[in-house]
Amino acid sequence: MSANSEYVAPCDERRPFISGFDGSAGCAVITLNAASMFTDGQYFLQARQQMDDNWTLMKRRLPGYPTDHLPAGTHVGIDPTLLSSAEGTSLKKTLNARGNGDLVAIEENLVDIVWGSQRPPRPQDKVFIHDAKYAGESHADKITRVRAGFESLDTDGLVVAALDEIAWLFNLRGSDIDYNPVFFAYALVTKADVTLYIDEAKLDSNVRSHLQGIKTRPYSAIFGELGELSTTLVQSKRKLLAGQNASWALVKALGEDNVKVNKSPIAMLKSLKNPTELDGMRQCHIRDGAAMANYFGWLEHELLFNGGHLRLSEVDVADKPEELRRAQKHCVGPSFDTISSVGPNSAIIHCSPKRGSDALLDVNKMYVCDSGGQYLDGTTDVTRTYHFGTPSAWERECFTRVLKGHIALDRAVFPSGTSGYALDPLARLPLWELGLDYRHGTGHGVGSFLNVHEGPQGVGMRMNYLSAGFQHGMTITNEPGYYEDGSFGICIENTCLVVKPETKFDYTGGVGGYLTFEPVTMVPIQKKLIRSGLLNEDEKKWLKRETSPI
Repeated sequence: MSANSEYVAPCDERRPFISGFDGSAGCAVITLNAASMFTDGQYFLQARQQMDDNWTLMKRRLPGYPTDHLPAGTHVGIDPTLLSSAEGTSLKKTLNARGNGDLVAIEENLVDIVWGSQRPPRPQDKVFIHDAKYAGESHADKITRVRAGFESLDTDGLVVAALDEIAWLFNLRGSDIDYNPVFFAYALVTKADVTLYIDEAKLDSNVRSHLQGIKTRPYSAIFGELGELSTTLVQSKRKLLAGQNASWALVKALGEDNVKVNKSPIAMLKSLKNPTELDGMRQCHIRDGAAMANYFGWLEHELLFNGGHLRLSEVDVADKPEELRRAQKHCVGPSFDTISSVGPNSAIIHCSPKRGSDALLDVNKMYVCDSGGQYLDGTTDVTRTYHFGTPSAWERECFTRVLKGHIALDRAVFPSGTSGYALDPLARLPLWELGLDYRHGTGHGVGSFLNVHEGPQGVGMRMNYLSAGFQHGMTITNEPGYYEDGSFGICIENTCLVVKPETKFDYTGGVGGYLTFEPVTMVPIQKKLIRSGLLNEDEKKWLKRETSPI
């Protein structure tokens, strides 16, 4: 697996196993006397609910919560395959500076020892070819483009560890990780050879033919072979490039002096969708919109006319979007675990319901559904907030301010290269006017029949977005929200394409030009939650335009 993978296979869910907390962002630190869980604002409530009293919740970026309470001279053990090289280097420096402390790579993961025979087996499903009619480019051409960048990067090759980058590069897909069509593998691309490190059992005759001219080696063989390659690199005084998510174990195997750790060029190449992929995103969202419109129509009927509010829980209805999506052409399955929550539960950001702790749906409370689909021609991600009874004035006020922020970002026109860090305030200003905010990013990239979360682009207050300016062909979500603890949550999310608008002038002098967002999500926004008096004329026109997803 790739270090820092957001989504993992059940056999790698070590943090949920040891702590109970299964949010996508968190770091468990266990010492002889304490167990601490570090996570950010979107998971504060969820972590508190899922962990027992053995754990202390450490709220990142909030005053009063320390980020480092280890005594001087502490030696910290870590599985080097699960930590990026950059993080490993940073931690080593911090620990070394504190009274001879150190970061120690351990050969066997200690959680795995505790897990023992109960640990799920590693997936062995076959990989399959992602046809060029959906990918829009052959894997041979992709490899050529990657190699073309070696000279400017002053490198002889690239170690690829991110699973979605490997799937994209070879036009292959898999099912090793729920919701993400990727497979466990590493890759090494040099000027002379291309090697895919993967369990041979995953390759059938069609895939082997597809990979003609590409070496295949066992998955775990990469560590020994990188060690052998390190000798050649030392002699030639050349280096290989490793992406920022490459694990500390990979870099250690190759030798830190033989590696440049930097942004993987594949991340940017993958983020710039070609015309075939852009058209696929548009087409799959039409079918996805039909499925979700059917879902909300079915849900409204069940709640209002069939007594569903007395028997349907958040979990009961969470599977319905997948059922309706799978009836659509090219659908492979969901793109993430559906978030279906009502009332106070909807105030827990990104928390999927669990049987036994889920609530009955209530027509008098806000309902949030965040879901998505994987299609052969694209990936979808959409969130809608509905109220099936009579919303309060405060709920309508908050919803409308979230909508105003959504519209502001959707209508933005900006020079090519503008960062999502710069655009983020557009979505927050209507909430900031009341002293309100939300504890998550405003947007993330979306893969093309790949991971629903894709970088390097994004909209939010993360510093890394400053160096990932928008370019034509990228994708992004637009998802401002508001969450009132113990009461309700609100989110409005569309998936958008980054496209070139027609502008009267071009002050950039033709260098990149201007960009805007093209929403491709086709799911109705509930109008009764809108306080029209809070909208200006441009916002009202947005609601009425024919291309608006209303």
